[in-house]
Amino acid sequence: METRKYIFHVHGMHCASCVLLIEEILRTVSGVKGVKANLHARIVEVMGEWEKTPDEVAELLTSFVKKNGYTLSLEKEQKEKKWNEFSYAFPIAVFFVLGFVLLQKLGLVNMIAGGEINYGTAFLIGLVASVSTCLAVVGGLALSLSANYAKGGSGWKPQALFHGGRLIGFFVLGGAIGFLGGSFHMGQTGSVIVGVVVALVMLILGINLLDVFHGAKKLQFTMPKIIGRNIVKERKLVNGITPFLIGAGTFFLPCGFTQSMQLYALSTGSLIRGAFIMLVFALGTLPVLGALSFGSANVSEKSWSGIFFKTAGLVVIALALFNVINILVVMGIINPVFNF
Repeated sequence: METRKYIFHVHGMHCASCVLLIEEILRTVSGVKGVKANLHARIVEVMGEWEKTPDEVAELLTSFVKKNGYTLSLEKEQKEKKWNEFSYAFPIAVFFVLGFVLLQKLGLVNMIAGGEINYGTAFLIGLVASVSTCLAVVGGLALSLSANYAKGGSGWKPQALFHGGRLIGFFVLGGAIGFLGGSFHMGQTGSVIVGVVVALVMLILGINLLDVFHGAKKLQFTMPKIIGRNIVKERKLVNGITPFLIGAGTFFLPCGFTQSMQLYALSTGSLIRGAFIMLVFALGTLPVLGALSFGSANVSEKSWSGIFFKTAGLVVIALALFNVINILVVMGIINPVFNF
């Protein structure tokens, strides 16, 4: 049988993690000889041997990735920007941000102080990450491990090991990054530059969550694909302490939010500070990812998901702008605005 090349448009692809997940799943399909996904073009090239029409092949492959929120088609996805969802998302986001500002004014919460990202902000960013970029692969890993062990009657322990590995891995590796930053003797100028980069990364991620400016996806920084691919492949291993090691390994997956926190941990120049920033961020991701492991929660499949993601995007953009403003205050360029 002749091997043919098929090019399909992928509906539902939104980040580098999606590329990894789609490629890893499709490689397991009988008849597939090669797979290469492209985020910017939102396509996947598949080499395979089938006695089917292209439409039938698209339907076959979709059956394997649909549970992860993707569909394959010969037709390009026509994205609806759904501006009307902002009429709900904007007031919710404003209420949420003003609530945090009020708590800060009362001295109960400090989101950003002296240009620094504090633990409350790191936790909030973790919450947002867990329903966006982290959900694609880390959620897929959690679900896969849960399903594999459920078949073997292993109960809840593998899931607990996975999430425990995430928390401990983020703590240890975050501390290592912080310590590494300290060895560079990063001064105020260096810290300011890293702070600006973190804010820009968050701003781009927030804009992408709005799902109306699709060109912004090209600006999103990603980790080398080979690192994330090797971690994703390990989800098939279900022996011994493998779930713990996979959980720790998610530190290296291409999640923009994780990378922004890693950059900040580096800028702290502190082993302890870096460790706890990454730990709190991982704790922020725990509620949603835990629900995926022990339940069936999936925000992306809900009818109100568009409003949810736009709200999250607006909150992330607000946090990024707060960070920029406070960096400008630290540099003495402007006077304190919010007194964070």
